Amino acid sequence: MVTAHAAPRAQVLVASNRGPVSYALKEDGSLEPKRGGGGLVSGLSAIGSDVESLWVCAALGDGDREAVRRGVGEKGVRMLDIEASVFSDAYNGIANSVLWFVQHMLYQTPLEPVFDAEFRRQWASYEAYNRAFAEALAAEAADGARVLVQDYHLALVPGLLRELRPDLRIGHFSHTPWAPVDYFRMLPDDIARQLLRGMLGADRLGFLTSRWASAFMDCVAGVLGPDEGELSGPGVDGRRFFRHGPAGAPSRETDIAVHSLGADGDFLRRRAHEADVEERMVSLREQIGAGRKTIVRVDRTELSKNIVRGLLAYRHLLDTHPEWRERVVHVAFAYPSRQDLAVYRDYTAEVARVAADINSAYGTDGWTPVVLHVQDDFARSLAAYRLADVALVNPVRDGMNLVAKEVPVVSDAGCVLVLSREAGAYEELGEDALVVNPYDVTGTADALHAGLGMGAGERAERTKRLAAAGTALSPRRWFLAQLEALA
Repeated sequence: MVTAHAAPRAQVLVASNRGPVSYALKEDGSLEPKRGGGGLVSGLSAIGSDVESLWVCAALGDGDREAVRRGVGEKGVRMLDIEASVFSDAYNGIANSVLWFVQHMLYQTPLEPVFDAEFRRQWASYEAYNRAFAEALAAEAADGARVLVQDYHLALVPGLLRELRPDLRIGHFSHTPWAPVDYFRMLPDDIARQLLRGMLGADRLGFLTSRWASAFMDCVAGVLGPDEGELSGPGVDGRRFFRHGPAGAPSRETDIAVHSLGADGDFLRRRAHEADVEERMVSLREQIGAGRKTIVRVDRTELSKNIVRGLLAYRHLLDTHPEWRERVVHVAFAYPSRQDLAVYRDYTAEVARVAADINSAYGTDGWTPVVLHVQDDFARSLAAYRLADVALVNPVRDGMNLVAKEVPVVSDAGCVLVLSREAGAYEELGEDALVVNPYDVTGTADALHAGLGMGAGERAERTKRLAAAGTALSPRRWFLAQLEALA
């Protein structure tokens, strides 16, 4: 067990790979901070200054590592300078190339995965990366503190931290889907068990939807089995938990809970009407052309987002419904993601290629069918939200997908949501969306056609209900609900 130290220690701690601030090393040697937002930031700020809080995160690049070495930082943030090679193996080699692929069911199984000696070497780095977080949290936490660990990068932290500090109240939240048990068992047996046991070190495990929570419980039952504990629930109070512990010792319980994350409606409505957004609306209108309808998508070029099939569905729409030619524009924002991995670079290039092919095949002097932007610009994304007649959100698998919740909040004239049934948001938004099978290109094209032709009255009513459902649990309330549950 880690012993106490004399300095004031935190009563509430958050652990995540990415922190609320990052640093860029400028040419003159100075460090430029860049601050982020989101639910964790607003949630931590909501607990009040009378509660000592700390955010533990990893140094992600050279600027962050230099900030740690110089002792530059912000109050309430501890950045861990984990050895660069260890971080790369843990983050790129395991978290993003194995765990992400398993949870999103992305493997081309005739060829992958291959769990060989190189995988085992990288897994050792993943263990070391998680151990660094656990040790930092153990050293910084006050007696009985509450710790909220975030996501698949840190799946081992709850178990490691429990060994160091059994007095703590530990929560873990999964922002991704959870794989069905048969897919999860592609992992080597010992690794699958280690992941589940690591997470079960928490007092409470949070998931975005009941579907993902149920899949996790199926994995516990199928991988760990009855010898390691007993699943219970939901009972009359809806509570689900796993009772476990070593033979001959008192058992403990891990609650399995669902906390759906909503959009920050107040922030979005305010931000969407600021001057830079208005400027970008003028530019987008010029690119779209007067009198045309818009199909909007805003995504990272993440494999699970299914951008290529969305473009193919749009092409099929133009093929089968020529009446839409020159009357609609697909505004597609595909912001490059994880470009240090070859498979992501290839996918980003394929998105650009398919968009160019559509423009070449159908474009005219006065009409560009696909307006593709790859430079991340939040103000431009909000401008597109406001202009959307149809929002296309068709991931092959997604923990939630906040874009589906954000577009209806700020759409000026109301929009139709074409939504994949494999997005977590489907549980809340499915009744008022046009729901598609993300693999079915022709079905998606049919939904786009129906959305473009929907009457203004029905579209407005659907948008109103979508916006209400999408903002029901704000990021601030989402965070505080989990914190209160750990009290």
